Amino acid sequence: MTLETLRDRADALRAEIGRTVLGQEEAVDLLLVALFARGHILLEGPPGTAKTLLARSFAAALALEFGRVQFTPDLMPGDILGTSIFNFQTNAFVLTKGPVFSQVLLADEINRAPPKTQAALLQAMNERMVSIDGTDHTLGSDFIVIATQNPIEQQGTYPLPEAQLDRFLFKIEIDFPPEDVEMAILKQHAAKPIEAGLETAGFVKVLDAATLAESRDLIDGIILKDDILAYILRLIRATRTNPEISHGASTRAADAVARAARALAALSGRDFAIPDDVKRLFIPALRHRIVLGPTAEIEGRDAEQVLQNILNQIEAPR
Repeated sequence: MTLETLRDRADALRAEIGRTVLGQEEAVDLLLVALFARGHILLEGPPGTAKTLLARSFAAALALEFGRVQFTPDLMPGDILGTSIFNFQTNAFVLTKGPVFSQVLLADEINRAPPKTQAALLQAMNERMVSIDGTDHTLGSDFIVIATQNPIEQQGTYPLPEAQLDRFLFKIEIDFPPEDVEMAILKQHAAKPIEAGLETAGFVKVLDAATLAESRDLIDGIILKDDILAYILRLIRATRTNPEISHGASTRAADAVARAARALAALSGRDFAIPDDVKRLFIPALRHRIVLGPTAEIEGRDAEQVLQNILNQIEAPR
């Protein structure tokens, strides 16, 4: 596979997703970067902004096994991982696998489940395996989690702990589309029968497991130069000394930005990363990994504004 072929595959994925999801081009691009960089995605936005549809459309364009979990307050870890059930015919326990045994897992409204259930995904996201009754079960290298959450609902929700947030490569904020895009969405739906069925029906499977593996091998061959790595490190270390941040980003965050930069470079048709790749990925990769201090909160500044200031202050390599 060549870089040109990879770019064509990415364009085909964008086209398929664009059949149902309008006005979310940046989110789609970050989803593609995460897919090829072997990262997980957290989609956050108000209800009705097509977060779930985006995840389903993304999965529909991939020839990969899809699983979905609707997170609720009464959801238990076994509902995600599976459980061993005694078979009286064989006098042995048989594992009934849960939805985590898939390649693309949609964790819908993940912050509605209590921390005990959220933690069931920690090992799966970090190690791509789960332990059930003392036995390890691998999930495969294609395993990716796309989680959604609504930021405006407080009652009956449980904020994700920092340890789990750090497992997500990107946190993508989904907002309401512009007026012209919103009108296009309404026209698209008005041209179909009410409740016409699955929006993703008839999707063309653009990418299968074998092609995905070839694409990732190509990205693995992209080496970041020392000046790009040094730039990433300066940005990460700046989050630890910034007076508006009480808890800065970890080394894992630096590695995440570096991995994503390699994928973005390949998707852009280049076998090398440039500072603009890092700048584009820095905020979505860091906005969920830092904890703002009281100074920022008093002045009403959010994580994106603080991170943008860091980008403006740290000089990029030439």
